[in-house]
Amino acid sequence: MRRASAKKTGQPNPIPFSHTDLFRSASSKASSKEMERIDNLFYSYCNRSSGMIDPEGIETLCSDMEVHHTDVRILMLAWKMKAEKQGYFTLEEWRRGLKALRADTVSKLKKALPELEKEVRRPTNFLDLYSYSFRYCLTEEKQKSIDIESICQLLDLVLGSQFRAQVDYLIEYLKIQSDYKVINMDQWLGFYRFCNEISFPDFSGYDPELAWPLILDNFVEWMRAKQT
Repeated sequence: MRRASAKKTGQPNPIPFSHTDLFRSASSKASSKEMERIDNLFYSYCNRSSGMIDPEGIETLCSDMEVHHTDVRILMLAWKMKAEKQGYFTLEEWRRGLKALRADTVSKLKKALPELEKEVRRPTNFLDLYSYSFRYCLTEEKQKSIDIESICQLLDLVLGSQFRAQVDYLIEYLKIQSDYKVINMDQWLGFYRFCNEISFPDFSGYDPELAWPLILDNFVEWMRAKQT
């Protein structure tokens, strides 16, 4: 006959504290400390009255990272943060970007830029950055188009390193033509599709009967006239 089990003492059995629990606790504390450092870094550049990092703060950040404020990597950083207003970073946007980049110091942020560039160069990410760059330049409420001068600067910044010849000629054309004062998103996306899909400078594969923005039909016609 089995012995009766030991009497209950009325005390609950202690819940074992596993190695996983210890790891989670340590990880949570480390994450909390990292976020604290990210926040402190934000406030070192933040305009106290607006509660945001403003253009002056971004210029100071760029100086500390030894990167010019017009460098395309600053646009990439804004894209990573999903910043909504050109020249401004909110605390939420700053946290989102720096946490994703695992950067809680200026030095780490600078070192993260090459990896950010690699991430952006993936085709789907690059198209997202390209679309974002247009929206980021819409600085007025209900604004849907961007003036030619700004578009030329943006084309050079975003596409210049990949499609130098196309961008140079496109900028030249945009500056001399008089039919368009502004460019909309559909035309902007058409520029990228054109550079990406159409052989240059022979334009093989370009069919004006397809759904290209009219401004690109005009550009091709202008280029062909230059070549004859």
